[in-house]
Order: sequence, then C-alpha cells, then structure tokens
Amino acid sequence: MTRATRTWFAERDFTEVETPGLQISPGNEAHLHAFQTQIQTLGGESAPLYLHTSPEFACKKLLAAGETRIFNLARVWRNRERGPLHHPEFTLLEWYRADQGYEVLMADCCSLLAMAAEVAGAKALSFRGQTADPFADPEYLTLEEAFDRYAGIDLLASVDDEGGTDRAHLAAGAISAGIRIADDDTWSDIFSRILVEKVDPHLGLGRPTLLTEYPIPEAALARPKPGKPRVAERFELFACRVELANAFGELTDPDVQRARLEAEMVEKQRVYGERYPLDEDFLRALGKMPQASGAALGFDRLVMLATGADHIEDVLWGPVAPTP
Repeated sequence: MTRATRTWFAERDFTEVETPGLQISPGNEAHLHAFQTQIQTLGGESAPLYLHTSPEFACKKLLAAGETRIFNLARVWRNRERGPLHHPEFTLLEWYRADQGYEVLMADCCSLLAMAAEVAGAKALSFRGQTADPFADPEYLTLEEAFDRYAGIDLLASVDDEGGTDRAHLAAGAISAGIRIADDDTWSDIFSRILVEKVDPHLGLGRPTLLTEYPIPEAALARPKPGKPRVAERFELFACRVELANAFGELTDPDVQRARLEAEMVEKQRVYGERYPLDEDFLRALGKMPQASGAALGFDRLVMLATGADHIEDVLWGPVAPTP
C-alpha cells in the first residue's frame, strides 16, 4: 500500500518530502494533545520541543519556499488517543497543491480510495459491518444540509458573516433534537455533539461521503469560501462512518491565522489548563505562501478499510506497548 501510494503521487508529479518530527509547536488545535520533550546542548542548556501532531506547518513552509506539489508519509504523535481507530503514533499522509482549488483534493481522495481497494484486492471498503464502494461517485453533503437532514437544525442561523456564533440558538436546536448539553458547553462543544450523535452515523454508507463547507469557527486553518463568508473551504472524507481525511483551501493571511490559533490556545487553556507556543516561523512563511490546498489522510485507517481490519493495531508493524 505504501509503495502504491508513492507511485500514485509520482505519476502526478509530486515531490515526496520529509519534515522533522521535532517542532517548536506541535500544532495549535485545542483538542489535540502532544508529546513534549527537551532538547539539550552540550553545554547543558535545554529548551522544550514537541513531537508534531501533523507535518502541516512544516509543509506550508516548503510551499512558501517554492515547492508546488508535495506529499509526506509522516509519522505523527498524538497523546490521550488510543482505541480501534486511534493510536498514539501513526502515519498521516499529507499532500499540497499550490495554485489549485480544494475541489481537486476531493478528486484526489476518491482516486486514493480506489487505489487502496485495488491494491488490497477488495471490491468494497469495510469496517465493523459497514461497507462503502470505493469506485462509486461520492455523496457531496454540506454541513448545513447534514444538520438539517439528520438533526432538523438550521446550523448557519447560529453563525454570522464575521464568524461570530449564537450559542443559545444552536443549543435550542440541539435540545429539540434530543441532545443533552451542559451549561458550560460552548458553541463548538454543541456543534461537535450534534455532529457525533446525529450526523456521523449516516456518513460513508454504501459510498464515500465528502462533508463540505464547515462553519468558519470550525476551520481555523482554512480560508472563507468565496461568496459564502459563514463557511470555509474545508471538507472531510468519510467511508463506513469512519473519518479518513480532512482538507482545506489554505488560509494565507498571517494576521487572521495568528488570531485563530491564539483563540484555539485560549480554549485549550480553558478546558485542559495548558497551551502550546505558536510557530512564529510558520506565521512569517504564510505571508510568502502561494494560494494552495492541502489534505491530511489517516493512512493506517485507509489500510484498515481496504483490508477489512477491525482495529488500527491490526495494520501497524509494531504498535506502541500497552500502558496502564
């Protein structure tokens, strides 16, 4: 599967890159948790570093330096994650296209699904009793459509053109849909509850689903969609109810990006009592980065679905040892 993936990208004139796992910042998503370590000099001085949760920041620096089509089969690390679909160390396939819209990535994703099935000799992707035809045309579904169809909620009525949110409006919709919420749940918390309980169970059944047009508050690294300021150029790929990929039309405004990442870290501090530093080199690079689109696909999950495995550890060469 790895060999076929490299061939797939080589045939499309991509350059394979290798970015360092040790970073100043592991990424700045509020609910992703990193492994921290220390770098030490021969003189005994030390400074904190992190194992990255994604190669995204480093790949975008390469775009700013002049690369135009790159991919990375990156080892990444995420703490507090372990289960049938999660492992503390896994492989994330990321690829970027300079000067191309994110719709091209949708076609890429569908082609990679078909490639994986062909390599595995599978007629269908499967996971725990659910199947999806990797050769079928995907379902295109916006978040607005999904919330209306499966929860009866007008999602975008709770988002304004500047990205502000109306928690009370979304909370009322969630309660009407039978979802329990807590008094301290934020708009994003409620959004996630609705998505997980009402929408996700319907995605990628029979054929892949491309869930598109995420609200701006749920797309910190994506640019707004032209003509639709309340939503961003972000989509996720689902098959057999499993999220496989997350993709963006990339945000390149360093000031807006800084504000969004700082807001993510404020939320992380509120919920978990910690925050990660911002990568100032990354923010400087954004000012030189061309318009681009990028995607991240869970490579181990792709192998799972192509081979019908029930657990991510069934497709890892050497899982991390169990911990108490």
